[in-house]
Amino acid sequence: MSAPAALPGDPPGGRRAVAVWGIGVAVYFVAVIFRTSLGVAGLDAADRFHVGASALSTFSILQLLVYAGMQIPVGLLVDRLGTKRVLTFGVLLFTAGQLGFAFSSSYGAALASRALLGCGDAMTFISVLRLGSRWFPARRGPLVAQLAGLAGMAGNLVSTLVIARLLHGLGWTAAFAGSAAAGVVVLVLLLLFLRDHPEGHEPEPFPHRGAAYVRRQIAASWREPGTRLGMWVHFTTQFPAMVFLLLWGLPFLVEAQGLGRAAAGELLTLVVLSNMVVGLVYGQIVARHHQARLPLALGTVAATAAVWATVLAYPGEHAPRWTLVVLCAVLGACGPASMLGFDFARPANPPERQGTASGITNMGGFVASMTTLLAVGVLLDATGDNYRVAFCAVFVLQALGLGQILRLRGQAARRERERLVASRVETVHVPV
Repeated sequence: MSAPAALPGDPPGGRRAVAVWGIGVAVYFVAVIFRTSLGVAGLDAADRFHVGASALSTFSILQLLVYAGMQIPVGLLVDRLGTKRVLTFGVLLFTAGQLGFAFSSSYGAALASRALLGCGDAMTFISVLRLGSRWFPARRGPLVAQLAGLAGMAGNLVSTLVIARLLHGLGWTAAFAGSAAAGVVVLVLLLLFLRDHPEGHEPEPFPHRGAAYVRRQIAASWREPGTRLGMWVHFTTQFPAMVFLLLWGLPFLVEAQGLGRAAAGELLTLVVLSNMVVGLVYGQIVARHHQARLPLALGTVAATAAVWATVLAYPGEHAPRWTLVVLCAVLGACGPASMLGFDFARPANPPERQGTASGITNMGGFVASMTTLLAVGVLLDATGDNYRVAFCAVFVLQALGLGQILRLRGQAARRERERLVASRVETVHVPV
């Protein structure tokens, strides 16, 4: 199946679309900087708050728990209130969370700040996806989504390169408080220039009737096999890289593989750079060949499992440096592969359910990440910091997700073919 052609009523795209969408992407960029800033500060946080591996993982677990739990509510809010309002709430919350984390002196206060940050972060990506669908033609959807993910990885790169240096040069409070200024900048841009949709492309009014509306939105989205398949694709592909970048990558490379912090930071940077390159490639492939979505997702899962098995099963005390390089390069494909989940959910749902369906899809990877973060922390404490045992949790989650993908792929493909045939019939019978 080739990429969908232009549809009647499609947004025009163009320079103004790029400019407006770029503001939303800038908000997501800053949110990812704040989200991943703990990844380069994990060891410092353990010293500052005097906590062990399980307690340290609680920072990221709580942040992701809030993020995942907010996905469906945020999707409903985007469908109902529009992008600009939801993004505004998100910026206010994640900036307050980052600022609070800067001045936290106790473990409890730091946890509360990360929860607040996670709540604001949860409002960004679904909003940016909705913004792209309102400003660009449908055929551009896969590429626009991958480019949004690319901007997020650029935020991760800033955390790896800039926040890490600020942290060790200026100290904890100055580094985190200084980075919070970026939230103020994007808030001003958002309030002044962002628009939900181009003129003449206002969405049709849709009745919102309290709890009944919410139940209908969620139930209708969930009934679509494409939504569920998208969620499980996101679940299975995203978490290996998320866990590595968000918290456990730096300790694994330093404590288990004997690398210095500088060398470990370079490998984390490689994950981000690989993500950016693969994201562009995946976006172009899917934009031209829609049927490539599932092979790309399954290939990424297989490659990730194979390279993790190679590193963890290596008989020596430390895996060779080349295997770690390959590991980080392959982990870079996880983010772009997770974006393919939205390419299953998007065509399965009408415009008025796009936010809700995206929220359900986006929950998948973050639930998997949260589960794996907790499992790794608990296993590290239980085994005396045996990273080989702890990271075997990756294979369990991958096996679960892979089984669900294989179960749902046939149903989703049939429904998508039926919908495509129906849309062609309607197009033929539209009076001119």
